[in-house]
This record gives sequence, C-alpha cells and structure tokens, in this order.
Amino acid sequence: MKLKQRVVLLAILLVIFIFTKVFLIDNLDTSAANREDQRAFHRMMASLHVELDPRLDHTLQSPWEIAAQWVVPREVYPEETPELGAVMHAMTTKKIIKADVGYKGTQLKALLILEGGQKVVFKPKRYARDYVVEGEPYAGYDRHNAEVAAFHLDRILGFRRAPLVVGRFVNLRTEIKPVATEQLLGTFMAVGNNTCFYGKCYYCRETEPACADGDIMEGSVTLWLPDVWPLQKHRHPWGRTYREGKLARWEYDESYCDAVKKTSPYDSGPRLLDIIDTAIFDYLIGNADRHHYESFQDDEGASMLILLDNAKSFGNPALDERSILAPLYQCCIIRVSTWNRLNYLKNGVLKSALKTAMSHDPISPVLSDPHLDALDQRLLSILATVKQCTDQFGPDVVLVEDRMTLSHL
Repeated sequence: MKLKQRVVLLAILLVIFIFTKVFLIDNLDTSAANREDQRAFHRMMASLHVELDPRLDHTLQSPWEIAAQWVVPREVYPEETPELGAVMHAMTTKKIIKADVGYKGTQLKALLILEGGQKVVFKPKRYARDYVVEGEPYAGYDRHNAEVAAFHLDRILGFRRAPLVVGRFVNLRTEIKPVATEQLLGTFMAVGNNTCFYGKCYYCRETEPACADGDIMEGSVTLWLPDVWPLQKHRHPWGRTYREGKLARWEYDESYCDAVKKTSPYDSGPRLLDIIDTAIFDYLIGNADRHHYESFQDDEGASMLILLDNAKSFGNPALDERSILAPLYQCCIIRVSTWNRLNYLKNGVLKSALKTAMSHDPISPVLSDPHLDALDQRLLSILATVKQCTDQFGPDVVLVEDRMTLSHL
C-alpha cells in the first residue's frame, strides 16, 4: 500500500475512532443524566406527602432559620427537606404578632409577622372551590388555594423556585384586629354577621371586601424570602398588553423568539430556559397573568426566575389558554430534565401526585376534581407541542442539556 493511501486510511480510522468515542461518551452522559432524572423523580414521589409536624429533633434552629438557609441562587428549597413539615406547621400555627396591609400590588392581601419575626403574605378566600371564573384568563380575584396548589406543583416538577405556601385559618377578631396597624384596621367592616376587610391595593374597594365565615377566615400564607436576597423585577418578554385591540409583538410575530435570544439576559445563561419552564408551569395551572417576574438582584442572568404570585390560576378548568405556551412553541427548546419529568407525570400520575401532595394541607381539599383533571389534559398538550418541535427541528436542537450544580453550603 502506498504511503498516501496509508495516510488516508489512517485519517479515516482516526475520524471513525473519534466519532465513536464522542458518540459513546455522549450516550453514556445522556443515559447517566436520564437515570439521575428518574432517581430524582422517585425521590420526589416518595416524599410527596408532608406531615405538618412541629418537631425539629435534629436541630436547635428555628424553622425560620432553616428555611432562610435553604435559599440559593437556583433554588428556594432543596430537593431533600426533612424539615419541610415543621416549617409549614409553623407557618400555619405560629402566633401572629403584627398585621399590616399587603405590599404594593393589584390584589388584596395582608402582611403578617409571625412569632419569631417571620414575614408571611396572607391571601384571603374569595371563591368557593367549584366557582368558575369566567372571562379573560387573568380575570377575577386572586385565588388563595391556587397559591397552595402551585407550590406543590413546583415541588412535583422539580423546579423548587416557588416560595413555601400553606393554607391557614385565622380568627380576624382575636388574631388580626388586636395586632393590626391603623391602616389595615381602617379597612375592617361587618357585613351581616361576618367580619370583613378590603385592605389597600390597586383594585381594593370598600364595596368588594373579603369576608370571613363569622370571624374565621380561610386563606393561604406565603413565606417571605430572606431579606439578604433582595429581588429584582423584570418585564416578562411574553407579557400581555392588557389593552383591548393592542397585541404584544409576540402575539403576531412568529419569529419573536429570535429577537429575544439576542437580548440580555436571554442571549446566554439559564434565563430563557427558565422562561420556558415557567410557561409550562403557568399553562398547567392556567396562569396567563405573568406580565413581570422576579429574580435575585445583581445576578447577571444566572439566578432562577422565581415563581411568585401564582394566585391568578385555577380559575376555569375548561379553559386551556394556549397562548401561555408561546415561549415553548416559538422557541422550540426545553430542558432535558424538564422533558423527562413531564413524561414521568403522564397517564394520570400528575393528578394523583398533586392530590397526594396537597392532602395534608389545613384547607384540603385544595382543588376541585375538574381542576385536577384539567392538569392531566394540559400535560398532554405540552407533550404534543414538544413533539411538533422535535418533528420539525429534531431532538438534538429542541432538547437542551442544562443542569446546574446547586449548593446549600
């Protein structure tokens, strides 16, 4: 064999060797990642039911100190949280030492300070469980039970980006009014035999108070994130105009995602994939109201998109607002870990898992059956949307490997 032919043959063999090695390594890495995704799913399923137990046998820290230490740039709480039940028990039972009007916003809420100095946001019950909110997908009052359900869905999806939420009953006469600020107290009134308040917010009206059943009010409490993690607010790139007859660019420009990808912080880092995850999360819960979102300050796009304010959800189980999925079907990318988790949850697993996760809550049943059924149907729509993307562009383009190491040191 001539020297030239030997060189060519050697080059071909070298290329084949390199290709084979890369292919095998990639397959091994993918397989290992998939196996870890499956193990993480089984760990989540095993820890779904959380008993609200006050005991913290293995630590002298308060539940508030424990929860504060959980927070890192990419998680609000870790995957394994043996103290979760104790923290949530404290949220629903600790004495209220101060009550004030809620922080700025459009919807009625109250800011409570619990024994030990922990802030929580209280959202009162406005609707019965089987009430259907008609109209636009963002219509109606906030739903307190939606906050509870959204938190547990966040756990099930493995995102861990939603602050802790639990249901709570409060006695407005004995627990709130004695410790209320003048500003909050001035919004209290009696309607028949029921104690009510209307608070201070953009849409708060004296003519539209939230009323207790007698003195006892059902609501949800959301754990305030530690002050050492200040938040930064961002306009959501797929936000709505909320103006009749005026569309946002994403609503008419099918190439809109290409423009988003050229804009910081979506041109690099995890933020765009967080937007996709959030679109999936919001579509499942029926939340079409995420016009802004929060991350931690000075993060340069590296911290998570925090899943705050999920109360405009679970309003109408018969309404599947496909436009919520626009980031997914316009960008046609999704995290491999998210894709794997969604596939593990099909065939009724999602409904069953969420029902189990919420069963411990003081305000259980949190959702009506039609809302639980809607989750499984919406999951099928998400899977079908991703399949359309992979059919068009191929799985190598659509399924993005993005696993970031999370530290709770």
